[in-house]
This record gives sequence, structure tokens and C-alpha cells, in this order.
Amino acid sequence: MKGRTAAFAVAAGLLAAGPALADQGCAGVRAANSSRLTVHVAGVRPATGEVAVTIYPDDKRRFLAKGGKLARQRVKAAASVRACFWLPQGSYAVAIYHDRDGDRDFDRTLVGLPAEGFGFSNDPETKTGLPPLSAVRFRVGAGERTIPIQMKYLR
Repeated sequence: MKGRTAAFAVAAGLLAAGPALADQGCAGVRAANSSRLTVHVAGVRPATGEVAVTIYPDDKRRFLAKGGKLARQRVKAAASVRACFWLPQGSYAVAIYHDRDGDRDFDRTLVGLPAEGFGFSNDPETKTGLPPLSAVRFRVGAGERTIPIQMKYLR
């Protein structure tokens, strides 16, 4: 009987902690004024390495700048992946890349073109260079927000 009581106590504790355990996968801290942002990335190929999902503040000096990020999650690559973040309400931008070789660096060709998949919030055209912050900016309000991003490959 004692074993059953202990097992019941453990199960009850896990059930009570359910929402807290679900929040552990999100970057950042869940606070009274924070909202949950989920980034859904589609079109990842092949399913090797990882996908880096990076959040930037609404500041053009920090967008894509070294040390400019607010948060980053690295997710095991699959055809589609999700990453979530707790953020205060405000405007942000997201940049993603498919780190196929797992070296934690965005690889480029000899002429400087992306050798790995990439993408941005709002899926802007990127044929002639990097998009401006104004093209990728989006707003996070109260509650939850999900944004889709399509991975792009140049080759």
C-alpha cells in the first residue's frame, strides 16, 4: 500500500506541474506581463543538424548585429520545427538558419552567398540581400502569437 501511495503522490505532483513543465521548453521567463511567441519553421531539408531561431529587438542597430539578439533557441532539425519564447509585449524580428553541419555558424559560399537555409519573420524577398528591419518587424500583444517562417535555400 505504501508503494501505491508514493506512486500516487508522484503522479499527482507531475499532473500539478504539467503547465510548468510545458513552459520549460520556452526561452525566457514567464512573467505577468509576458506573452508566448511560437515560431513555426517549415521546409527544413534535410532533417540533419539543427535550426537556430533568433529573436531581435525592434532596433535596427541590433538587427542581425553581433551581440544584438535577445534570445536564441536551437532545435533539432526536422521537416518542420517549432521554438517558443516568453517576451514582453512589443515589436520584434526573427531570423532563422539551418545549421546542417552543427558547427553553430551560418556557412557561406566562397562568394559570400548563404550555403545553408535561412529565413525571416514575414517571409520577405531576399534575392538582392538582407531585408531591412521594417520588412521583418511584427508585434507581440497580450496572450499567444504564432508566426510561420518558410526556410529558403539558394541551392
